[in-house]
Amino acid sequence: MDRTERHIYLALAAFPLLLIAAGCAVDSPVAILAGLRAIVRSHSLLLTDYLAVGGLGATLVNAGLCGVISVGLMAMNRIKVSGPFIAAVYTVIGFAFFGKNIINIWPLLGGVWLYTRYQGVEYRDYLIVALFGTTLAPLASFVAIGSEWPWGLAIPLGLCAGLAAGFVLPPLASHMLRFHDGYNIYNVGFTGGLIGSFLSAVLRSFGLTIQTGELISHDYSFFLGVLLNLSFLAMIAGGALNARNQWPQLRESGRAILNSSGRLVSDFVRIGGLAATVINMGVMGLLSSAFVLLLRGTFNGPVIGGILTVVGFAAFGKHFKNSLPILAGVCIAAYVTQWTPDSTPVIIAGLFGTTLAPIAGQYGIKAGLLAGFFHLSVVMNVGMLHGGMNLYNNGFAGGFVAAMLVPVMEALKRKEKSDEQ
Repeated sequence: MDRTERHIYLALAAFPLLLIAAGCAVDSPVAILAGLRAIVRSHSLLLTDYLAVGGLGATLVNAGLCGVISVGLMAMNRIKVSGPFIAAVYTVIGFAFFGKNIINIWPLLGGVWLYTRYQGVEYRDYLIVALFGTTLAPLASFVAIGSEWPWGLAIPLGLCAGLAAGFVLPPLASHMLRFHDGYNIYNVGFTGGLIGSFLSAVLRSFGLTIQTGELISHDYSFFLGVLLNLSFLAMIAGGALNARNQWPQLRESGRAILNSSGRLVSDFVRIGGLAATVINMGVMGLLSSAFVLLLRGTFNGPVIGGILTVVGFAAFGKHFKNSLPILAGVCIAAYVTQWTPDSTPVIIAGLFGTTLAPIAGQYGIKAGLLAGFFHLSVVMNVGMLHGGMNLYNNGFAGGFVAAMLVPVMEALKRKEKSDEQ
């Protein structure tokens, strides 16, 4: 690893380290350890806000440690930092506020490793799938802790369930990309939804009751909002400082990012460079926070998870031009349907719903508004299929929305072209 790459790694690790430092600053070591114990003993199904389970300090430390683990795995496998890996790290950190923890991510990571051993390939070739594949971390937690089976049986079964899910993720993820044709950025989320639905059906057939619900904290909104937005401003400043002697090139790089549809695979680090990508990440963080404030929401665990996922994917497909129509479509749907606009499920449907940003990027604002509008209805009804075991529920829903809309958009586009001729 050369000097430049080491600096990039340090920059990537800075945010999770900041979270660990903040967690240690707001709570005592005893409180943090007690909170972490409560977090890892939680079933972690959607929506389980770790702020309500373990408190502020433990949740920040858990998120930071999960981020450090992700960056550490990248360094051990000598991964070159790219847009997809930045997205993966920030997604792991974000969901470590509500569903992923320092224990339940390992069976999924291990399952993908077993797949690479079986296939005789390098783990580094599938590490991106492994990191995103921790979407199914609650599967291991629920079977081991929430199933009410005897511990001597439940813990080994939970481990085996996680390993099995991780093992089948790589072949399924590559196959499912065809279903939505790259217009659902959270492809592993769609795959995880199918695996979660399959396994939850099997578990239910053995008489297990999978009880989902909402455990949400509203106690730390101001502190977390300030902490996040200062971080986003620092990203913008850091990106601008990095390109301080190359302003014309930075403008061109930013234009290249904004001209991208975002359809998989859109690596903004490759398209526009690291400085422009980091600035885009900061801008998308501020935009996401503004969306939360506009709907009068609170910065709780799931909402922070949504914001950080948007920030991560601002290196891998999302920018304000292709994301705003999705957010607006969800807002419109929230005000004309039965759901409350300021509720956490609606707010995170908007944030995570930007998984459909490539539709707006490819087919325009009207298509994006339509995708966002329908996404809210779909995402509110598909969680029952996987019983909350797939954390990327919006990725699951987004796959169906994209699969329904994209063929129609393509047909209309072809008709317009034929009329013009």
